[in-house]
Amino acid sequence: MKWRLHDALMWQRVGINLTLVSVLATLLMLANPVNNLISRLGLLGVIGGVWLGMLACLWKWKAARVVLILLPVSAAAVLALPGKRMNPGGLRAEYVARMKGYEGTRYYWGGENSRGIDCSGLPRRALRDALWKQGWEQADGELLRMAIGQWWFDSSARALAEGYRGNTRALGGKGTVRNLDLTGLESGDLAITADGVHVMVYVGEGKWIQAEPSIGKVVTLDRKSNSSDWFDVPVTTHRWQILE
Repeated sequence: MKWRLHDALMWQRVGINLTLVSVLATLLMLANPVNNLISRLGLLGVIGGVWLGMLACLWKWKAARVVLILLPVSAAAVLALPGKRMNPGGLRAEYVARMKGYEGTRYYWGGENSRGIDCSGLPRRALRDALWKQGWEQADGELLRMAIGQWWFDSSARALAEGYRGNTRALGGKGTVRNLDLTGLESGDLAITADGVHVMVYVGEGKWIQAEPSIGKVVTLDRKSNSSDWFDVPVTTHRWQILE
């Protein structure tokens, strides 16, 4: 009996320490604006650490143990929900609104959240936010799976221009943002520089939103009345396939 009690207390202490360390690591990971393979694997690892630590801490309480075991099962069940008839217009509106919500966020190369974001991270993160929101509200497993896939398979400006994983398609528009023919463009469409280093997003009425390196933050600029070095370099136009 004494051995069992000692064993239980030992595992409880291990669980508490693992939980505390994992929670701290999770907060540090979430504070990091960069999204890359290392950060993604690290985030999954520390979230798993929190779950295992809590499981070890609460194992002796049956109700808590059952709840913790059911958590990943429930998450998997939600993600396995079938897709529903998609509303591209609604998704587009949510995506553009989310993108505008990042206005003023500092420019940070490789960043993809409100603590720092770069030019390609802005449309990627905004679209993912929109997918998550609509996926949960509509209980649409396909949208949720797409959001996770977009998070995991990160893509640069060049990759977006090349239609990486079929996420985008070329619209055929060429020129500079300053003189680009806007006919056929819709809010949320992308203008990617010919060298594949920068992305700007059309938001309507001749205005473009971008994480502008020289300004150092996310801004919306009018191509006629505002100056931006990126407005005068060759670009091609593209659209997210899911917004068709």
